[in-house]
Amino acid sequence: MTAATPSAPATPPSGPQGTLVLLVRHGETPTTGTVLPGRAPGLHLSDRGRVQAEQVAERLAGLPVDAIYSSPLERACETARPTAASIGLEVNADAGLIECDFGEWTGAVLAELAGLPQWQTVQHSPSAFRFPNGESFVQMQARMVGTLEVLWTAHAGGVVVCFSHADPIKAAVAHALGTHLDLFQRIVISPGSVSVISYVEGLAPAVLMVNSTLEPLNGLRAS
Repeated sequence: MTAATPSAPATPPSGPQGTLVLLVRHGETPTTGTVLPGRAPGLHLSDRGRVQAEQVAERLAGLPVDAIYSSPLERACETARPTAASIGLEVNADAGLIECDFGEWTGAVLAELAGLPQWQTVQHSPSAFRFPNGESFVQMQARMVGTLEVLWTAHAGGVVVCFSHADPIKAAVAHALGTHLDLFQRIVISPGSVSVISYVEGLAPAVLMVNSTLEPLNGLRAS
């Protein structure tokens, strides 16, 4: 959770060393909180978002990262670049980390969507909703979970940082927690926040951190 004051990050469970997957939401954009941008190209970080991207890089300093992946959308790649430059790794674009396809709702004003009857389904029964001519929440979660499985398996025992978007990260965290998709809207994923899941082959995932925005992250794994 987002802490009021810095605190030590959760330590991985005892036993085999898991693969740590850090899920970073991109920084703020000029439309954050007002528009549903979806996969529309050309949306970049705001000044505040660029500061958040730099802060993520600072928080990751000292953590032995094996690979960096990002949604191919500009706002995610721009958030990943300071971390990649600091660590000395390339940013690998992965379409599996992309934002949900909002179909006909892409670019819609959130205040206007909130007045639609379908918005109640989005908020309270998302597993039953598919965006008009777009992706369903079930498809989005399956895509995101499958992508993370491929990535953590490819870097077994290591540390992987993935830059993505709020809904895909919420869906991945809900899955790791064993929480029904209809409750995933209760999870808050803020711009520039970091959530951490530990994966061990044959075991259930362990969620170590959700929506963290303050503390250094080098304590997650010894160098």
